[in-house]
Amino acid sequence: MIDYDKFEKSLKHLEAQYGNYRNLGERDSLTDLDREAIAESVIQRFETCYDTLWKHLKRYLFEELGVPEIPNSPKGVFRLANENHLLAGSIDHWLHYADARVSTAHDYSGEKAKACLELMTDFIDDAIGLYQTLSGKSW
Repeated sequence: MIDYDKFEKSLKHLEAQYGNYRNLGERDSLTDLDREAIAESVIQRFETCYDTLWKHLKRYLFEELGVPEIPNSPKGVFRLANENHLLAGSIDHWLHYADARVSTAHDYSGEKAKACLELMTDFIDDAIGLYQTLSGKSW
Protein backbone atom coordinates (compact mmCIF):
# COMPACT_ATOMS: atom_id res chain seq x y z
CA MET A 1 0.00 0.00 0.00
CA ILE A 2 1.30 3.42 -0.94
CA ASP A 3 1.71 6.03 1.78
CA TYR A 4 0.48 9.40 0.48
CA ASP A 5 1.50 11.45 3.54
CA LYS A 6 4.37 13.25 1.77
CA PHE A 7 2.17 14.06 -1.21
CA GLU A 8 -0.59 15.33 1.06
CA LYS A 9 1.78 17.39 3.20
CA SER A 10 3.55 18.99 0.24
CA LEU A 11 0.22 19.86 -1.37
CA LYS A 12 -1.18 21.35 1.83
CA HIS A 13 1.96 23.45 2.30
CA LEU A 14 1.73 24.69 -1.28
CA GLU A 15 -1.95 25.48 -0.91
CA ALA A 16 -1.35 27.40 2.33
CA GLN A 17 1.61 29.39 1.03
CA TYR A 18 -0.20 30.19 -2.21
CA GLY A 19 -3.09 31.54 -0.11
CA ASN A 20 -0.56 33.68 1.72
CA TYR A 21 0.77 34.92 -1.64
CA ARG A 22 -2.72 35.73 -2.92
CA ASN A 23 -3.38 37.86 0.17
CA LEU A 24 -0.26 40.00 -0.19
CA GLY A 25 -2.37 43.00 -1.20
CA GLU A 26 -4.04 43.01 2.21
CA ARG A 27 -0.73 43.15 4.07
CA ASP A 28 0.61 46.69 3.76
CA SER A 29 3.28 46.15 6.41
CA LEU A 30 5.30 43.76 4.25
CA THR A 31 8.44 45.02 2.55
CA ASP A 32 9.23 44.30 -1.08
CA LEU A 33 11.76 41.76 0.13
CA ASP A 34 9.07 40.02 2.20
CA ARG A 35 6.75 39.90 -0.81
CA GLU A 36 9.49 38.48 -2.99
CA ALA A 37 10.33 35.86 -0.38
CA ILE A 38 6.71 34.73 -0.20
CA ALA A 39 6.53 34.43 -4.00
CA GLU A 40 9.78 32.45 -4.02
CA SER A 41 8.43 30.20 -1.30
CA VAL A 42 5.36 29.40 -3.40
CA ILE A 43 7.61 28.38 -6.29
CA GLN A 44 9.78 26.24 -4.02
CA ARG A 45 6.70 24.56 -2.57
CA PHE A 46 5.41 23.99 -6.12
CA GLU A 47 8.69 22.29 -6.99
CA THR A 48 8.52 20.05 -3.93
CA CYS A 49 4.87 19.18 -4.50
CA TYR A 50 5.41 18.55 -8.20
CA ASP A 51 8.38 16.26 -7.56
CA THR A 52 6.52 14.35 -4.86
CA LEU A 53 3.40 14.09 -7.01
CA TRP A 54 4.99 12.60 -10.12
CA LYS A 55 7.00 10.09 -8.06
CA HIS A 56 3.84 8.94 -6.24
CA LEU A 57 2.09 8.68 -9.59
CA LYS A 58 4.93 6.58 -10.97
CA ARG A 59 4.72 4.27 -7.97
CA TYR A 60 0.92 4.02 -8.31
CA LEU A 61 1.19 3.02 -11.96
CA PHE A 62 3.61 0.24 -11.06
CA GLU A 63 2.25 -1.02 -7.74
CA GLU A 64 -1.50 -0.48 -8.09
CA LEU A 65 -2.04 -0.83 -11.84
CA GLY A 66 0.77 -3.28 -12.53
CA VAL A 67 2.21 -1.32 -15.45
CA PRO A 68 5.48 -3.17 -16.08
CA GLU A 69 7.54 -0.43 -17.69
CA ILE A 70 7.30 3.06 -16.29
CA PRO A 71 9.21 5.96 -17.85
CA ASN A 72 11.75 7.64 -15.60
CA SER A 73 10.69 11.16 -16.50
CA PRO A 74 7.72 13.23 -15.37
CA LYS A 75 6.33 13.84 -18.86
CA GLY A 76 6.44 10.14 -19.68
CA VAL A 77 4.73 9.30 -16.39
CA PHE A 78 2.03 11.91 -17.05
CA ARG A 79 1.39 10.55 -20.55
CA LEU A 80 1.07 7.02 -19.17
CA ALA A 81 -1.22 8.25 -16.38
CA ASN A 82 -3.36 10.00 -18.96
CA GLU A 83 -3.65 6.78 -20.96
CA ASN A 84 -4.88 5.13 -17.75
CA HIS A 85 -7.42 7.91 -17.05
CA LEU A 86 -5.80 9.01 -13.79
CA LEU A 87 -5.22 12.70 -14.42
CA ALA A 88 -7.45 15.47 -13.23
CA GLY A 89 -7.19 18.11 -15.92
CA SER A 90 -5.91 17.73 -19.43
CA ILE A 91 -2.59 16.17 -20.37
CA ASP A 92 -1.63 19.56 -21.84
CA HIS A 93 -1.92 21.10 -18.37
CA TRP A 94 0.35 18.44 -16.87
CA LEU A 95 2.95 18.86 -19.60
CA HIS A 96 2.83 22.61 -19.03
CA TYR A 97 3.39 22.06 -15.29
CA ALA A 98 6.42 19.91 -16.19
CA ASP A 99 7.82 22.72 -18.33
CA ALA A 100 7.21 25.22 -15.52
CA ARG A 101 9.06 22.97 -13.06
CA VAL A 102 12.09 22.76 -15.32
CA SER A 103 12.09 26.48 -16.06
CA THR A 104 12.00 27.53 -12.41
CA ALA A 105 14.95 25.46 -11.28
CA HIS A 106 17.15 27.96 -9.44
CA ASP A 107 15.51 30.96 -11.13
CA TYR A 108 12.73 32.46 -9.02
CA SER A 109 12.68 35.92 -10.54
CA GLY A 110 11.37 37.55 -13.68
CA GLU A 111 9.06 36.14 -16.28
CA LYS A 112 9.62 32.46 -15.48
CA ALA A 113 8.58 33.00 -11.88
CA LYS A 114 5.57 35.06 -12.91
CA ALA A 115 4.47 32.41 -15.41
CA CYS A 116 4.86 29.69 -12.77
CA LEU A 117 2.83 31.64 -10.21
CA GLU A 118 0.04 32.11 -12.75
CA LEU A 119 -0.28 28.30 -12.99
CA MET A 120 -0.73 27.72 -9.28
CA THR A 121 -4.53 27.79 -9.05
CA ASP A 122 -4.87 25.22 -11.85
CA PHE A 123 -1.96 23.13 -10.61
CA ILE A 124 -3.33 22.97 -7.07
CA ASP A 125 -6.79 22.02 -8.34
CA ASP A 126 -5.38 19.32 -10.62
CA ALA A 127 -3.03 18.05 -7.90
CA ILE A 128 -5.92 17.78 -5.45
CA GLY A 129 -7.89 15.83 -8.03
CA LEU A 130 -4.96 13.49 -8.59
CA TYR A 131 -4.42 13.06 -4.85
CA GLN A 132 -8.07 12.05 -4.44
CA THR A 133 -7.85 9.63 -7.36
CA LEU A 134 -4.68 7.94 -6.15
CA SER A 135 -5.38 7.89 -2.41
CA GLY A 136 -9.15 7.41 -2.51
CA LYS A 137 -9.44 10.13 0.15
CA SER A 138 -11.40 13.37 0.04
CA TRP A 139 -9.53 16.65 0.21
